[in-house]
Parts: sequence; structure tokens; C-alpha cells
Amino acid sequence: MSIRVVVADDHGAIRAGIVMILSGAEGIEVVGEAADGAAAVRQARALRPDVTLMDVRMPDVDGIAATRELVAQGLGDVLVLTTFDLDEYVYGALRAGAAGFLLKSVEAPRLVEAVRLVAAGEGVVAPQVTRRLIAAFAAGAPPSAPPAGLELLTDRERDVLACLGEGLSNAEIARKLFIGETTVKTHVSRVLGKLNLQSRVQAALLAGELA
Repeated sequence: MSIRVVVADDHGAIRAGIVMILSGAEGIEVVGEAADGAAAVRQARALRPDVTLMDVRMPDVDGIAATRELVAQGLGDVLVLTTFDLDEYVYGALRAGAAGFLLKSVEAPRLVEAVRLVAAGEGVVAPQVTRRLIAAFAAGAPPSAPPAGLELLTDRERDVLACLGEGLSNAEIARKLFIGETTVKTHVSRVLGKLNLQSRVQAALLAGELA
């Protein structure tokens, strides 16, 4: 089955370019477009995409509010697009439960790969960008109390959480910890559940704060 995608961006040329890239990729179908967050939510409700590519700064309802709505309603995963010079917006989107984010300068093959990863539940956490986000967040935010479920994690689950903080994929975690990818997926799911997190990106940010 094809991966169903909605593309939300208020710049028509950028949106058209993304649609062209994804429509030309095998196994991906762009089923809808939106120029603002409210339209993105309406499209997701009507079309039930697997992934919504969400711009951050859009008129009326922005990408953060739309992401929060999509996640709360279980309307597929959200992959945020950002110029990265607006860190505070990125934090908001990740806290809202986005499955990952990309820079708008991303190359076409990486964009396609990211959509496939998010659709597969993998998430997209670029290690170099994650480190910058964590450092900037830690510098500008007061220390937060450890999440209530932290003490419930097993030693192996803590290892997996640390790997998420490094921005590693499931395959990379499997190689590093000498376990199977299926086992990694199970551990990631348990970590998210115990810590009441919406995505592995949230787990990555948390791991950075705890490091």
C-alpha cells in the first residue's frame, strides 16, 4: 500500500516542489495539500494520511497548534518542516508530538527517506540538529523535574533512551546494543509508554536534558 501524505505549507512554490518530489517517489501518494494549519487538520480528518508534512509558520492556525491537534486525534504522524532559525517554534512542535523534523533545505532523496521512516514509525531525528536543539533548549529553559515514569525503565530501556538522545535509528541502536531491530522497536515503545511521551523525538530531547 502507498504511504498517504498531506503537505501543509503556506508558500505555494515550496508546497508544489514538495508535492512533485513525493509524487515521483515509489510507494508514496500525496493525497492532499493545505496552506495553513486549520486546512491541514481538515485534510487529515477527511483523508486520513499516514504522514502530514507540516510547515511551522503559517497564517491563522500555525503548524504547532495543528500538530497538537493531529496528534491528539490520532490523525497520522507529523513531520515538521523548518528553516531552523526559529528554534522556539521547533520546540513547540516537538512537544506537541511531532514524529520528527527536517530543514527546508533537505535534499529530495532525504525527504523521501524521511517520509518513509516516519510512516514506518521510525521517526526522523538528525543527530547534529538534535544536539543543537538540546543545547539551545537547555540554555534557555529552566531545569525540569524528571518524568514520573523514569524509575520504571529497565537498564536496557535506559540504554535505548540514551541512544535515542544520540539520534540513532532503530538499526543503529540494534548494532550498538547487539540486539535485534524488533527488540529495539519493543523497547522504544515501552520507553514512550512508561514516560508518557508521544514520539521518539520527545524521548531524544528528554534524554539530552537528562544527560
